[in-house]
Amino acid sequence: MNLYCCMIDLKQDAKALAFAAALDAWMSHLQTHGAIGEWRLYRSKLNLAADAYRDFLLEIEVEDLSQLDRAFRLTGEHDDETAQLHDRVHSQILHVDFALYRPYPDPERAERMALV
Repeated sequence: MNLYCCMIDLKQDAKALAFAAALDAWMSHLQTHGAIGEWRLYRSKLNLAADAYRDFLLEIEVEDLSQLDRAFRLTGEHDDETAQLHDRVHSQILHVDFALYRPYPDPERAERMALV
């Protein structure tokens, strides 16, 4: 299992509960299509975080890079439902940082990989 993490700050006029509801609809859509596994949304507590951290932390589990690729492909589709669900989330975000983590040590034990 790999963990795709997003640290998120919302726009000034965005409402946290509306964001959480929109995110739930979007993540459920991705899950229904088999594009992600479980996911969790966290919010900083008591403003107890270093400046490098954002207000929200979203963790999305993916089995492998193939499943993550499915999530990106689904996000890029132009059907009305997918676009509308994604836009409801994306339109509320001011800033987001991403990272992809893997269990460690992992079976591949590869620190760097390259095709060339």
